[in-house]
Order: sequence, then C-alpha cells, then structure tokens
Amino acid sequence: MTAPDTSGQLAEQLLRLTRRLHRAQKLYLDPVGITPAQARLLRAVAHSEAPPRMADLAQRLEVVPRAVTTLVDALEANGVVRRVPDPANRRVIRIELTDRGRTTLRALRDARRASVEDVLAPLSAEQREVLGGLLAELLRASDGRC
Repeated sequence: MTAPDTSGQLAEQLLRLTRRLHRAQKLYLDPVGITPAQARLLRAVAHSEAPPRMADLAQRLEVVPRAVTTLVDALEANGVVRRVPDPANRRVIRIELTDRGRTTLRALRDARRASVEDVLAPLSAEQREVLGGLLAELLRASDGRC
C-alpha cells in the first residue's frame, strides 16, 4: 500500500488558496481603482528609501522593464506617481508617490486587510498564528531558491 501524495495535495491547496486570495484582493481593489499589479508597484515605491529607478522596480518586482513602464504610465495617468529626474544624474528617472498616491496607498492597505480577513475568516486567532508561523518557516526555507 502506498502513502497518499500529501505534497501534491498540499501544492493544490496552496494554489487554490492563492487564487482565492487574488480574487478577493481584486474584488476589494476595484473600488480603489488600481489593479493588483499596479498595487504591487505602488507598494514597492512606498517601501523604497528613496524614489526608485524604473530598473530597480523591475528587479524588485521580478518583471521586465517594459512591464514597469506600462504600470508607471497607468499610475502616472491617475496622478498616483510621478516621474522625477535624479538630482545626481539628470538622465536617470526616478518614480515617487504623489499626495494622491499616499491616499491610494492607505486605501490599498485597507482593501488588502479586508480581502485577507475575508479569506481567513473561518480560522480562529490561534489557527491564524499557527498558519502564520508555518508560512514564515516555508518562506525562510525558500529564500534564495526559486
């Protein structure tokens, strides 16, 4: 008798949960007026010590530079970010948040919290703590891989 394929089952559960979380985030982000990809870029800009270059954002988000250009174009058109010249090298363009971007970021955080709460609602506080510890361990173990 062979053991059940628990790894395959866990992988499927993780993928299903990830898809559910993405759907919930998209639902909660719609009223904010940005896509999940734009939200990722906005968070990357906000968490940078100084306004990042487009190449820095592409590297941080693990996407091609053209994808960053498209995202920045859309966010700039909505007044959420702006392109600014680097004071040390005028040929370099950096991306910074606008006041509207900071307001959008707060709405984004609220939307993300609500979407995660929606997905985690069935779990008790203790179960959430256990899940958080397990996920943290998996992330630590996989740092630098994949």
